[in-house]
Amino acid sequence: MKNIFYNNNQIRNGWWILIFIGLVALTRPIYKPIKQGLSQLGFKEQMLEPVSFLLLLLVTFICLKLRKKSLSDVGMGLNLRWFKQLFSGVFLGLVMMLGVVGFIWAFGGVTFELNNDRSLQILSYGFYLFFIGALSEEILHRGFIFQRLIDGIGVWGAQLLIASLFAFGHWGNPGMQGETQVVATLDLFLGSLIFGLAFIKTRSLALPIGLHLGWNWSQGNIAGFGVSGHEQSGWFTPIFHPMEEWLSGGAFGPEASIFSLLISIITLIILYVWKGSYAEVKKADSAERKVLSV
Repeated sequence: MKNIFYNNNQIRNGWWILIFIGLVALTRPIYKPIKQGLSQLGFKEQMLEPVSFLLLLLVTFICLKLRKKSLSDVGMGLNLRWFKQLFSGVFLGLVMMLGVVGFIWAFGGVTFELNNDRSLQILSYGFYLFFIGALSEEILHRGFIFQRLIDGIGVWGAQLLIASLFAFGHWGNPGMQGETQVVATLDLFLGSLIFGLAFIKTRSLALPIGLHLGWNWSQGNIAGFGVSGHEQSGWFTPIFHPMEEWLSGGAFGPEASIFSLLISIITLIILYVWKGSYAEVKKADSAERKVLSV
């Protein structure tokens, strides 16, 4: 009976995952009352956007405390290295999306006009919203649960399971039908693998959060495309020309374009062959310990 709950005198990873899911379920009924209460205290809607993320962070913190760990153990150790990885991820996510959009433009699928309603306020507020969204999705999909899965079923077992959940979590979004649905689902699956590999190579959530943020923000609030089927107000307005949706992405956005699949595969290969900063940190720590032991 003990083997069902424990492995080497430690609670099995599956039970930790159930504990996490159970705690998340307990926070759902208090989400709206918290927002309503804060709203009555004078907090504006924009200030209440992080509530969902903060509840996920609280659940993560509780689970880590029960395991006698800290937020840094789950990849949320906020230091200079963490922020460097975050901004590197934002830049790389932006470059990836520019590559996708560049392909669509080069093949005659779209041209761009400046949006008459463009403003720095819309651009910055969009960055804020996508940042909160990236924080929430990454701490949920690449945080505590993902890391317990890695310990329990291995890296690629965890990657494939979470990527499947991530992809089908967007199933039925606006603009998803026919060939678009197939391409978009495949690209979301690859996107999850990219974010997961970014964590594995750094053991930090900073790089996947940055990649997620840069990708969504640049396609939505800069290029003006839909993001996973949801319309956005961008600095530019895309003007679509007759082209198959599996090339242009259609209303779903560039993520449903075959060019996005190409960029995602290239990025995945680059991340796979990259030794990663975590390996560098481990090597530096090992060298430091050798020096101290002399």
